[in-house]
Amino acid sequence: MKKIYGLMCLLIALNTYGQKPEDDKVKATIEHFFEGFHKQDSTLMIKTLSRDVVLQTIGRNKKGVSRIKTEQFDDLIRSIISIPDSVQFQEKLLSFNIQIDGAMANAWVPYEFWLNNSFHHCGVNSFQLFKEDENWKIIYLIDTRRRAGCNVD
Repeated sequence: MKKIYGLMCLLIALNTYGQKPEDDKVKATIEHFFEGFHKQDSTLMIKTLSRDVVLQTIGRNKKGVSRIKTEQFDDLIRSIISIPDSVQFQEKLLSFNIQIDGAMANAWVPYEFWLNNSFHHCGVNSFQLFKEDENWKIIYLIDTRRRAGCNVD
């Protein structure tokens, strides 16, 4: 009886270990988005997005007043693709805090943005995702951008 119980526990543990948690799938979607971003590959980026994605940024204008800016996805793609090869850019994702409820997920992702190997700004990306046909799609992305208060390595 002890052997059967032990074998059952082992099989349950192996089955549980082999399952990929939804958190990992959400994280992978975001990482694929940034893979396309860094490669300037609009096709790869589009695969991670819903058709009606909303993009917004919170920052400060030249007078220091907080503002929110909505960007069209086509404008983002054009700006990323038009970056010359001589310009190096990287958005370093620092951590992931993912919450899921059914077909909805939220990911809070602090980041640092580097331009030509120099720190440019930091902030947080907040992603809203929707699970569509077993695939997580980004439906909303809002980020903050600041230069002060960043813990740069």
